[in-house]
Amino acid sequence: MRPEQGLLAIRKGLGLFANLRPVRPHAAALGASPIKSELLEGVDIVVVRELTGGIYFGDKTRSATDASDLCRYTVAEIERVVRSAAALARSRRGHLTSVDKANVLETSRLWRDVAARVVREEFPDVTLEHQLVDSMAMHLLSRPRAYDVIVTENMFGDILTDEASMLAGSLGLLASASLGDGKVGIYEPIHGSAPDIAGKGIANPYATILSAAMLLRHSLGLEAEAAAVEAAVSSALDDRVFTADLAPAGQAVDTTRAAQAVIERLR
Repeated sequence: MRPEQGLLAIRKGLGLFANLRPVRPHAAALGASPIKSELLEGVDIVVVRELTGGIYFGDKTRSATDASDLCRYTVAEIERVVRSAAALARSRRGHLTSVDKANVLETSRLWRDVAARVVREEFPDVTLEHQLVDSMAMHLLSRPRAYDVIVTENMFGDILTDEASMLAGSLGLLASASLGDGKVGIYEPIHGSAPDIAGKGIANPYATILSAAMLLRHSLGLEAEAAAVEAAVSSALDDRVFTADLAPAGQAVDTTRAAQAVIERLR
């Protein structure tokens, strides 16, 4: 079994159907992004990715001459993740963007119909916009300030959030929370592990630390403590304590020093 399959099984087993991925570029790190700084100021997005359905979990076949992966969604699976995203949008700026490929895929046509009904009937105060995934990939980089909460299916969310990391400047700055109906969750950077650089001291620890802040907030209900951790990371970035993914050549600190900088500011 590939390691990714084990993680998928854990998510499914714990009923963690909604993956929250905040994207909020930090002013001090804007120079690390390939996107123009003037497009990034004020960007504050949360992507809600459906986590236990779709093509990653569908039946798979492979022969010497062909292969297939089944993409399947049920109404109930779509309803619950759209409800989570709409509730989040209601607590923020009231705008929800649902991303699909309804011009081609039957699963996306179902997704669009269910999303429209859930928001119309249960969240009339939330503005819903539909976007095709290919145009969303373009708009996410060309006008990211236009978006508040984005909800989408499993594979589209996986791809779009890696793209969105370029708004922040690095995958090493993006945390995530995988949640279900209760308090149980899995918290991790969106990049997962990086065994190819293990022990080299070049990994960015900030996304891992920010994931711990999300744990404090969502599973433990410790909002003040979560905010304190986030403020400590922000302060370290303000002081340009940058690892190799963010710093110009020769100006990077190692993983331990970056983590220590957060601890010092937290104290």
